Amino acid sequence: MNYDTFVDQVAQRTATSSSRAVELIRATLETLAERLTGGEVLDLAVQLPAPLRLPMRPTPDIEAAERFGAAEFVARVALRAGVGEPAARDAVRAVFTTLREAVTGGEFDELVVQLPRDYRDMVEPALAPGATLRRG
Repeated sequence: MNYDTFVDQVAQRTATSSSRAVELIRATLETLAERLTGGEVLDLAVQLPAPLRLPMRPTPDIEAAERFGAAEFVARVALRAGVGEPAARDAVRAVFTTLREAVTGGEFDELVVQLPRDYRDMVEPALAPGATLRRG
């Protein structure tokens, strides 16, 4: 999936502009990079369009994943993107769904197994049949 398509999918799923979608994507990916191990971050990043790799770049001091739950994940995304938590939760769902479509080889499933059970309501929409956005 190319960058423009990724951004368009998130914009449509969140009913926002492309520029706002870019902010939501960046905030979600930066937070996800904190939550995953450095190796998993790199595995995911190499499958993303180049402009989306930067927020996924782990630093040497964060090889280990930070342990925080879904509520903290949403709070961090909300703070980074300057939106309320309900909008941040919707954005996270949209980005996860789009990530699932953008990556191959079971990479999204490998990402999901690193997340605790309380992430389920944000991840399950991405796993559901028919989660793919249909263009009319």
